[in-house]
Amino acid sequence: MQSPAGIYGTIRGFLLNELWRVDLEQLSSLQRWSYKAIRFVFVLVREISQGQLTLRAMSLVYTTLLSMVPLLAVSFSVLKAFGVHNQIEPLLYNLVAPLGEQGHEIVLNLLDFVENMKVGVLGSLGLALLLYTVVSLIQKVEVSFNYVWRAKSSRPISRRFSDYLSVIMVGPVLVFSAMGLTASMMNSSVMQSVMDIEPFGSLLVLASRLLPLLLVIFAFTFAYVFVPNTRVNFASAFVGGVVGGSLWQGSGLVFAEFAAGSTKYAAIYSGFAILIMFMIWLYVSWLILLIGAQVAFYHQYPERIRLSDQRVALSGRFREQLTLLVIYQIARAFIGKAPPMTVDALSDALQAPPDRVAEAVELLASRDLLVETSSEPPEYLVARDPSTMTVAQLLRSIRSPNEEQALMERRVVSAEPVDALLQGIDDAVSAQLGERTLRDCVLAGEQPAA
Repeated sequence: MQSPAGIYGTIRGFLLNELWRVDLEQLSSLQRWSYKAIRFVFVLVREISQGQLTLRAMSLVYTTLLSMVPLLAVSFSVLKAFGVHNQIEPLLYNLVAPLGEQGHEIVLNLLDFVENMKVGVLGSLGLALLLYTVVSLIQKVEVSFNYVWRAKSSRPISRRFSDYLSVIMVGPVLVFSAMGLTASMMNSSVMQSVMDIEPFGSLLVLASRLLPLLLVIFAFTFAYVFVPNTRVNFASAFVGGVVGGSLWQGSGLVFAEFAAGSTKYAAIYSGFAILIMFMIWLYVSWLILLIGAQVAFYHQYPERIRLSDQRVALSGRFREQLTLLVIYQIARAFIGKAPPMTVDALSDALQAPPDRVAEAVELLASRDLLVETSSEPPEYLVARDPSTMTVAQLLRSIRSPNEEQALMERRVVSAEPVDALLQGIDDAVSAQLGERTLRDCVLAGEQPAA
């Protein structure tokens, strides 16, 4: 019988070696699925243990505490205009249900704050600060999602206010209208007649009990599709929503038991115990939301499920090849009078990770070879006519260092034979390419094979 140390060594060896070296194509369907599932869980646990997700969840807790009352005030004002504001209280009770009676006390205090907040007397500056506080919460969520999805940049300021406020103002109305419509349908005479017929009655009762979980899954899925500043496949977002929503519902049951047995916290922290429990529940909720986003990311990009979490270093040749392929595709669209291409469109055309394509686009733009449109998401065009852009000039621009790189090169002590060798390589490339232009390359690729 193996000792605990021997069992630990065996498991560790499997996770760090055999799990990644086995050829999945040689396994049966069940074994292949099992290996993929274990790999998925391995990288997910690694992401959580590295601390970035937990750190961002803690940051979101702080932002939530600051913006919760303004967010509820804005939502309450919109809902009141549509006459469905009375439904916000039951929803808040459901969100803090794991806190038990303490949750009811928190909701009552929040609603008191909202009722006492007079938006009309805030003035222009106060109203602007109120909206900014609300927008900052969603911006923090976007930054966290962008980290998960390896997105390079956030939305522009103009889009932040338009997109975020539309969700804050229109979203609650749609949600509560859907909830009211569902309740009306369940209470209708036709539905009551259907419920008297088995097995439809049992199925409807089961569906009504699953409705809270389905609403949470829908909310998570919507957040994963809308919030990141990159394209997210609906199927991947739904998988993340199912995992995140199920975890949130399950953790609520566990946390309710924890809150029920935490009377000692009240003895130690007195009145602050409610706030501490509320902050812990907020942290758990945000962490689960980020874990679901991570699941959606790995579902959309299964090639990122690997032993090392470090980015694969690109060879110098492949980096040049990818950069040339990017400008080739953009020039091809320009010459063929096709719509300009986005980073996502380039990623699909080249079957390359979006973050790598974004790096190539950024390099070309910094060399004044591409220009970015003002559309959202940004589209890219060649900076000048491809017929005036020789491939030799293009290569020299790509290989030329920026200011920081040039400064480092000047500090390095070079040797004359090495400089002569590099100059000879550049001369040979220029002689081979001659005056061939980017347009010539595109047109050569469009000609049918003989």
